[in-house]
Amino acid sequence: MDASVVGIRLASGVVTPLVRKLFRQEKTGAGLVDRPHRISSYVAWREKRGLDAADLRKLADRLVEEALRAPGERPLPPGEEAGVAAALAATLYALGDLTLSDVEAVRLGPQAFARRLRAAAPHPGLSRDAELFHSRLVDLACLHILNFFTQRSTFVASTLVAQSRLHAETIAKVDELLTRVPRQDGRDSAFEARYLDYLALRHSALTIFGLDLQPGSSRWPLDAAYVSLEVTAAPAARAEALPADPGTRAALPAAPYSLPADRLLDEHPRVLLRGEAGSGKTTLIQWLAVSAARDHGDGLVPYVLPLRTLTRHGERLPAPREFLAGSPLAGEAPEGWEGRVLRDGRALLLVDGIDEIPAAERDRARDWLADLITAYPGNRWLVTSRPSAVRPDWLRDEDFTEVTLAPMTRANVRAFIERWHTAAAAPEGYADLLLDSVRSKPDLAHLATNPLLCGLICALHRERRGFLPTGRKELYAAALSMLLHRRDRERGLRLPDLAEEPQLQLLQRLAHWLIRNGRTEMDRSRAQALIADALPAVPAARVLGGAPEVFAHFLERTGLLRAPTVDTVEFVHRTFQDFLGARAALDEGGLGELTGHADDDQWEDVIRMAVAQGRPRERTEIIQALLARGSQRSVLLALACLGYAAELDPVLRAEVERQAGRLIPPTSVGTARELGRIGPLVLELLPPPERAPAAPAALYTVQAAGGVLSELAIPFLARYGAHPAYEVRAELARLWPRFDTRRYAAEVISLLPADQNVTVVSDAELAALAEFSPRRDLNVVGEVTGEALATYLGAIRALYLAVRGNGLLTDLGFLKGQDALRSVEISHCSGIRDLSGLMGLPVRSAVLDLRSDLLRIGPVLAGWTALRGLVLRGTHANWSLDGFAPRVELDSVNIYSVTPDAAGPVGLSRHRGLRSVSLGECWAPRDPAEWQELAPLTKLAELAVPGPALDLVPEDLSMPSVEQLHVPRSRGVSPEVAGRLPEVFPALRSVSGDFDDAAIAALPPHIRATRS
Repeated sequence: MDASVVGIRLASGVVTPLVRKLFRQEKTGAGLVDRPHRISSYVAWREKRGLDAADLRKLADRLVEEALRAPGERPLPPGEEAGVAAALAATLYALGDLTLSDVEAVRLGPQAFARRLRAAAPHPGLSRDAELFHSRLVDLACLHILNFFTQRSTFVASTLVAQSRLHAETIAKVDELLTRVPRQDGRDSAFEARYLDYLALRHSALTIFGLDLQPGSSRWPLDAAYVSLEVTAAPAARAEALPADPGTRAALPAAPYSLPADRLLDEHPRVLLRGEAGSGKTTLIQWLAVSAARDHGDGLVPYVLPLRTLTRHGERLPAPREFLAGSPLAGEAPEGWEGRVLRDGRALLLVDGIDEIPAAERDRARDWLADLITAYPGNRWLVTSRPSAVRPDWLRDEDFTEVTLAPMTRANVRAFIERWHTAAAAPEGYADLLLDSVRSKPDLAHLATNPLLCGLICALHRERRGFLPTGRKELYAAALSMLLHRRDRERGLRLPDLAEEPQLQLLQRLAHWLIRNGRTEMDRSRAQALIADALPAVPAARVLGGAPEVFAHFLERTGLLRAPTVDTVEFVHRTFQDFLGARAALDEGGLGELTGHADDDQWEDVIRMAVAQGRPRERTEIIQALLARGSQRSVLLALACLGYAAELDPVLRAEVERQAGRLIPPTSVGTARELGRIGPLVLELLPPPERAPAAPAALYTVQAAGGVLSELAIPFLARYGAHPAYEVRAELARLWPRFDTRRYAAEVISLLPADQNVTVVSDAELAALAEFSPRRDLNVVGEVTGEALATYLGAIRALYLAVRGNGLLTDLGFLKGQDALRSVEISHCSGIRDLSGLMGLPVRSAVLDLRSDLLRIGPVLAGWTALRGLVLRGTHANWSLDGFAPRVELDSVNIYSVTPDAAGPVGLSRHRGLRSVSLGECWAPRDPAEWQELAPLTKLAELAVPGPALDLVPEDLSMPSVEQLHVPRSRGVSPEVAGRLPEVFPALRSVSGDFDDAAIAALPPHIRATRS
């Protein structure tokens, strides 16, 4: 929809009466008071008999209806009216959260005031056309709201008084102001909007690998192309959010966990993401950048920083003012804009490719990251790397959480193949044929574990009309054949006839130079010089012309090279660079150089590909040299190479297995991952449970077997189903999506104890669980339908249920009648509009993350008479802590991101058994007396309050039972306030938060301070 046609023209006589209903009737008098009138004091829903959520929705419906009646082109597709009205009601409800005065609002002007209101409201979550229509409605409403303010008698009087007071000061300072640099606020906002629009367009599409489609269609919209993968992390990377519930569930040991990759930064502000080549790291960065750029309401400003480009000539890493280097907008930003974004904590820094800079430069990159984080705390960071490029604790001192991109599950592969064929307009039935092949051929399934290889398989399947290679070497060779020769020839293009081999000879020179120099990019001039040096030895290539013409052919026709900037070139993916570089090393007889880099992560795939492409003598020489090095890494690499050696002396093969056997069972997550990549061969070497009794060894063994990604691993994993260690069984449950749903459920999940926590991610898994291993504790993540949940819960009376990250659900009706349910979690389910299914449940503990002002949580909590522990996240302004059922006695209550009006501790004093209280980051005491509500809690041992709240602790308050204190937003806590903590909390033993050094120094030595 063109933005120019969404101008909404409504008469003032229509809009003004609707706007007046938003506000209380003004009282008589001039309103000349000391404090300014806050908008929040005017809104009608602050009064008990004022506007409620239903009235506000009716008003929004009316405004949408009138706007759609306006003359001109209809600005909204049919069927989206209700969604826009709901979003408009939520936005207008945010008027109650604004701290602006009416005078300040009028000074802002309607457009800036509308931006401030949208920033205070939840993201509408609408389509592009609907979001544009919603934005115009908000602009229109804000124009009339400000006009309404200017007509209030109190506004006129207070404005005149304020003008009189400021008039003299303004005249006195005008000369000084004229000599200063103009304020950047307006320029910042204008440039920021332009930058975000550019970024959203720049990264909003992917190129469909290996195909030239119809003109203009070779760019695939990121929204359609993106498949959300999972990341995994060690249990120490995340604290459990569930409250203790001694009445229903014992505390569970920590275990590895997973979550969708695109939700990473919701959980952790600093992340080091490891992933294999082609696993989707760069695509994830694109997705996060585009999502942040489109969601202006969050205020995040993304910076995409590809290290391979920033350091291609060995340059120093950029200062903030150089973040836009290479962008068309470089030089347009207002002076110091980047620094202001970083100081405000609004930056999303996406640093791509630690592994793509030489190992000698990585410590410098770490220092660069540390300096930026020290100078600008509070921002969000995502740094990507291949798994073995940096050691596990590389960024631990900077509080980074380390996660790994998991291989694509069967559901991911299916979604990718279906979307690929739809975007490529492939012939009908091709997608089903390929899905059948992936299911029936283990070798092919083992290859389809990341987006790059899935794209290659899809392209080759279409191009070869259903014929597919089965090995990695054959796959890459076929892809190169398609790109270099067959594609143009079979389309009948009139080009000089140039065979594949001469092209490979020249391209492998470029790849070999990049590998030897630890780079993934080179200057165009360097590429042309390398081609010119090689052309005399490859006379067949001269049919294209000289070096510039050959280079242009590679760049424009083959699809193997691309130009990230006007003066640089790189391979379309690192995998082709490694494959061709290995070919060059074999041609030059550089086997010693290959094995000499066995401990360098950038050469691992090069060595594997050399074994795959080498002659028997060359394979033997490489593998013998790897064994001779004797390092753990080189021996595992030799073991991995066995899977690529079509022919090898059996004695040498046995020696490799013998030496590798000394490294089994694996002793770390990294070693387990490397073993898993070797393939089914490793299953013969991994120990059965009776030979790996200790929990760590058993856990790493299961992780290695799970990484094999072959149905052959299922019988092996089943042997660990009865292992006594909880974390081992939890890993078995986590591996389920990687294998056939029904077979894995029948052979592995069914062996897990009935009280084992199992996560399901699809309707098929839920049905298989009910058939083979029904259990009363259930975790559901992702797009599981309400119908499937109702069917399962209708047959099994659940004790515990967690539903996370589900965008399909609109209500919780499947919970009705669950009279045995003792613990429930509903999180990140953005489509839910009805909570009635939660009412009357006998739950003792609950975690609710329901981010919508229009959901009424109060009646739900008021009906939970057995509740003992609550974790509540969201913006529920229609509820407060005195709204629990009368007989409820809480053990723990944790409130996050709740509006200050609803998050005060009023009402908690009657819960004398409380042991843990967290008031999140938003509690802002109206006066010191609110602290007295916590004083009677004589059993309270753990307390979390925001830093600013400590400034209002009464002088005489003492809470002698508190031993642990967590202080989010603790920057700015003065040494004086920190020094008073032992007086307020005499039993205090530990404090955590983002304290500065001065505040920590003010604490006595017996109190342990931890930065978090």
